[in-house]
Amino acid sequence: MKVIIIGSGIVGASAAYHLAKNNIEVVMVDKQHQGNATAAGAGIVCPWISRQEDNNWYEIAKRGAKFYPELIAQLSNDGVTGAGYKKVGALRVSSDSDVLDKLAGQLKEKQKDAPEMGDFEKVDSEKARELFPPLNDNLEAIYLSGAARVDGRMLRDALKRAAQKHGATLVNGAAELISRNNDIKGVTVNGEDIYADSVIIAAGAWSPALLTPLGLDLKIEPQRGQIAHISMTEADTSNWPVILPQTGHYMLAFDDSRVVAGATRETGSGFDYRMTAGGVSEVMDEALTVAPGLNDGTLQEVRIGFRPMGPDISPLLGFVEPFDNMVMVNGLGASGLTIGPYAGKLAASIMMEEGLDFNLSPYDPMRAIAVESSFH
Repeated sequence: MKVIIIGSGIVGASAAYHLAKNNIEVVMVDKQHQGNATAAGAGIVCPWISRQEDNNWYEIAKRGAKFYPELIAQLSNDGVTGAGYKKVGALRVSSDSDVLDKLAGQLKEKQKDAPEMGDFEKVDSEKARELFPPLNDNLEAIYLSGAARVDGRMLRDALKRAAQKHGATLVNGAAELISRNNDIKGVTVNGEDIYADSVIIAAGAWSPALLTPLGLDLKIEPQRGQIAHISMTEADTSNWPVILPQTGHYMLAFDDSRVVAGATRETGSGFDYRMTAGGVSEVMDEALTVAPGLNDGTLQEVRIGFRPMGPDISPLLGFVEPFDNMVMVNGLGASGLTIGPYAGKLAASIMMEEGLDFNLSPYDPMRAIAVESSFH
């Protein structure tokens, strides 16, 4: 069996790894677009405190978070390290003690079927600043021990290395699908036809262009996100927890004295790859309000990514009709690094016709695809 995977971000790389390690011939094809979501994403793995109330989203996000330790162990067994994943906990911060008490009650209920979230406790402002020193001193918090952060670039590259170790190959270039008699035969890349038994579409916000020639209108739109990276010279940030304020913004830290603050959610941006004055101002204003101790940090860079946004918050995952050999994974939006590795594994399982203990019907990609013309 031979499978072509279009897109080698976190989803495509995970699918490639899980197929290749099961002796499936895999070809990854990637154009390396500017603004790839994996490369820009923050890397927060903490779905239990999300404001999202969609049960289908929560179920797959919860499974995605639970899957991480298993995935890191698999990579380690394959001799692949440097995946950029670490459990550091999270602080849900607020100046309103009643808000935190309400959250504690919600977490107690969620903990019953998600023990991987770890323990949680309410902490005062002094304790919160011990954990994350730059914090505003008027903020209390709920500390959740099971939350983690991941460097999307490092994990993507680790998965690709592991896939290639098991025989997967990588082709750089733009792919065009080869379709005959309602069957996907492969792709054309750089003028060369590459044939395969099946194809996985994991090209994020760039996926609609792949389906248009087939008469399929995929309702995925790019949403620009700008995210700031702040260097805190000589500070040991390696164990600082994720910071989740009441707004939609956030902060997290990495081992290299770096704090990441984000992010804008610019719907309607198209593929306009720019750092904007308004975007940077929004991100920095929010960050410095929550953590004024970052004021003397060095603004190292601003990363820009295009989230693939579907018609709702739940991912698109499954077969693209009428083709019985083309699977799509898309629409992960701002949850790409939480859900992506697990979604890639699910796509691989579908291709290998493995039994799943998870009902995928709520994630049917056809809910976001309109048929514009007859198939060829």
